[in-house]
Amino acid sequence: MGRTRALVVVGLLVIFFVAGGIVIYATSHHGGQNRNFDVTVTTATSMSPDLLTVNQNDIVTINVHSDTTGEVHLHEYDIAFDAVAGQVVSRTFKADKTGQHEIEWESTSKHLGYLVVNP
Repeated sequence: MGRTRALVVVGLLVIFFVAGGIVIYATSHHGGQNRNFDVTVTTATSMSPDLLTVNQNDIVTINVHSDTTGEVHLHEYDIAFDAVAGQVVSRTFKADKTGQHEIEWESTSKHLGYLVVNP
C-alpha cells in the first residue's frame, strides 16, 4: 500500500508541474505581436509619444506625422522616415535588436525619443 501511495503522490506532482508549466508558457509573451505607433513630430524638436516600447520579435509599424519636412532617423535599425510636412510616413520592421534605440531629427541630431525593445 505504501508503494502505491507514493506513486500516486509522484503522479500528482508531475501533473501539477506540467500543468503549471503550460499555464506559465501560455501566458508569457513570446514576441511576434503586431505593434503600431502613431507619433507626431513638432517643429523638428519634439516627438509625442517620445517612448515606444515593444518586445523582441514584435512586428513594429511606426507612422510619423510631422509639421516639418526632413528626416526622422531610428538608430541601430538605420531606418529613415523621410517626413514631409502634413503627410504621414510609415515604416514596418521586425524588432530583432534589444535595447534602447534613439530616434532623432537627422539634420540637427536633435534627440526626439527612444524605441525600447525588451528581450
